[in-house]
Order: sequence, then C-alpha cells, then structure tokens
Amino acid sequence: MKPTLVIVGRPNVGKSTLFNRLTRTRDAIVADIPGLTRDRHYGLGRIGTRAYLVVDTGGLEPEGTGVFVEMAKQVRTAIAEADAVVLLTDAREGLTTQDRAIADELRRLGRRVHLVVNKAEGLDADVATSEFHELGLGAPRAISAEHGLGVHDLVASVLAGFPLDDNEVEADGGTKVAIVGRPNVGKSTLVNALVGGERVVTFDEPGTTRDAIDVELEVMGRRYVLIDTAGLRRRGKVFEGVEKFSVVKTLRAIDRANVAVLVLDAHSGVSDQDAHIAGFILERGRAVVIAVNKWDDVDGYTRGLTKRAIARKLKFLSFARFNYISAREGRGIGGVVDSVDRAYRAAMAKLPTPKLTRALIAAVAKQAPPRAGAGRPKLRYAHQGGSNPPIIVVHGTALGAVPGTYRRYLEADFRRVFRLEGTPLRIEFRSGRNPYVDKRI
Repeated sequence: MKPTLVIVGRPNVGKSTLFNRLTRTRDAIVADIPGLTRDRHYGLGRIGTRAYLVVDTGGLEPEGTGVFVEMAKQVRTAIAEADAVVLLTDAREGLTTQDRAIADELRRLGRRVHLVVNKAEGLDADVATSEFHELGLGAPRAISAEHGLGVHDLVASVLAGFPLDDNEVEADGGTKVAIVGRPNVGKSTLVNALVGGERVVTFDEPGTTRDAIDVELEVMGRRYVLIDTAGLRRRGKVFEGVEKFSVVKTLRAIDRANVAVLVLDAHSGVSDQDAHIAGFILERGRAVVIAVNKWDDVDGYTRGLTKRAIARKLKFLSFARFNYISAREGRGIGGVVDSVDRAYRAAMAKLPTPKLTRALIAAVAKQAPPRAGAGRPKLRYAHQGGSNPPIIVVHGTALGAVPGTYRRYLEADFRRVFRLEGTPLRIEFRSGRNPYVDKRI
C-alpha cells in the first residue's frame, strides 16, 4: 500500500509549491465540497523512486475563526489519516507563534512528523534551521521547494522504513472492486444491495486501510472483494447514515482495485469532484464502471439533463459501461455486476501478437497517419506490453511524429476489434533506428 504524506503548516510557507514539486504536476485532484477549501490537493508522488500519495492541506491556524475553523477541521482529518506528516516552516520569516502551536498539536496527535524549513535557498542550512530545533520535533531539514533543493533527500528520509510497493494489484481473493463517489450518492446502499442479494455469500475481513473493512462476495461462483470508501462498517449493520468522506481513502481504494465503480447521483448530475475522481481512475489505469444511482427518483426531463452532463463531463470515460440503477430498490444491480465482469476481463485480456499486428495493418489501411514533413510515419507491427490496463506497443519508424488524434483513432479501433469494454487502453510507440540515416545517397 502506498504511504500517504500530508503537508501541513501555517499559510504561505510554500505547501502548494512543495506539493507541485513532489507531484510534478498541477493537474491534481481537488476535493471541492462544502467544508473543504479549494486549495486542498491530492496526487501521486513523482519525486524519488518510491510510490506514495501526497496531500496538500489548507493553512492550519489553531486559533483561527470563521472559515479557518473549518479549514483546521479538514487539516486534522488529513493528519489523522497520514502515514507521515511534513510540517513546513519558512526560513525567511523564522520561527513563529503559529509554528509553535501547530507543533504542539502534532505532538498531541501522535503522528510521525518531519520538520522541514522551506525557502532556504542561498542560506547556510545550519543557520536557516537553528531556531527551529526548539520545536522538539527532531532535526529540521532545510529545503527550497521552489528550486528543488533538498527535496529528493527529504522524500527518501520520509519514506524510509515503509515497505516497498510493487504497484501490482493482487486479486487472489477475487476481483477487487472499489465503490467510489461523493458523499450521499448511495455507495453504502449499493454495497448493501450487492451483499444482500440471493446466491451471495459475504465475509467481513479487516482491510489494510484505516477504518476500512473489505467485504468478500461470491456471486454465481465468481469471487469479488468490495472496497467500500464510505467509512465505518460493522457486521450485520446497515451503514447508510451519514457517510464519512475521505479523499485519501478513495484514492487508496482505487489504487488497490482491479475495477472502480463510480457512483453518481441522478439528482445532482456530474460535479467537478465526480470528474476529478474519474480522472484519477483513468490516470491509475483502472477498469471502470459507472453506476448512476437514484434513477427511479427523477423524471424524464432530469434524466435527459443527467445523460447530457455525463456525456460532456465524462467524455474521457466513453469506453465505460453506464448503468442506471436504484440501489435502494435493488434495480439494475445485476447489470453492475455484469459490467464489472466485462471490465475486468477486458483489463486482463491477452492480445496475441499476430492478431494485434493484423489489426494494426487493417487500421492503417483504412486511415494512414498524417504526413510529417516530407515523409509519413510507418507503423509496422504491434505486441502487448502489459495488462491492467492493456498496453499495446507499436513498432515502426518516425513514430514520434504520430499526433494524438491518430493515437486515439488506433485506441478506438483496437478497442472495437478486441471488444475491450470498460478498461483504459494505452498505446506506446517505439521507433526503430533508420539504417540509412548516416549514409549519403
């Protein structure tokens, strides 16, 4: 399991800058719901050789009022779920009363804390960190998030001691299915409908995430492990109630799963948060099923609006199967299970090299790649480079000039030929060296 690194500190010490440095991107998931500030970001760590999740929190002001009280609540939630906490301070401003208050709170919470002094570029490290020793959180480390100074060493230090993550999804106990979505869309109701149906055997087992219980199912001889992100679960209890939302739990569940079921609410359509979660599913290469819940509660006009919103905002998931269900009434549940099976088979599909090459040649014959200068890229043969998601490696010459539009054309054609429904598909181009490049004609 990927460890979670949470960045905390008072406002304007460079938390977002460090987050962007660690993830190498600004295209992070933003949990934009009431009670969460818009500067909360969640993403995959891309600095260093280890796999980890990064959480950028809002500024923590222990004595704050108004909106800062809500911000502090969300920061404390992130800290409670953290495997490691980075307390970021500012070398230019020095040690402040707020820094001391935050340090005191972190000690009370009992989390593993790494004290980091940011904006130390151009300063002697010992001088920059000297006054921060009095916080009593161990030796402070000087970095510059903006310039990247000391960041690699910081990551190595923070992740030391955590077990290696081989980034493989185990499915020995059955297909791992993450049930994800915003609060109150009916995730728990859907899980209850799945485990409560006929010919379903359920087993509760402690999960590897905090406060999570994996549920094993056997449906018509097929085994599944449901990873519910609603929070607390108790054997024999219906856990509808108030769902406890955690973006960290959602990201971890997606990362562990073979298939993610994204639950939407037919009443509220598709929110930005739904799209962010869907984007993370796609980034992680997970097979996906869309379940639009509470379909029986809306009229025909609302149904049309919802379908148009889905087509617009989730266009990048057009390969997924959409199921319109009522989890409360148990309608459409069988279709969700069938869609999960199809998506899993597609994600794990074995694609023989001869068939892939024939499909590639046929696709090029129907539509050749556009010219690049005086020549045209040559696509010669293809083979499978991996699964979950399927990776197709295309060999040829001058493939660096193949545009994104043609890549998408090939993806759609391969998906059609091999009936890959419900899973992302990735194509890698590898160009061979032209033997005549150094010869005069």
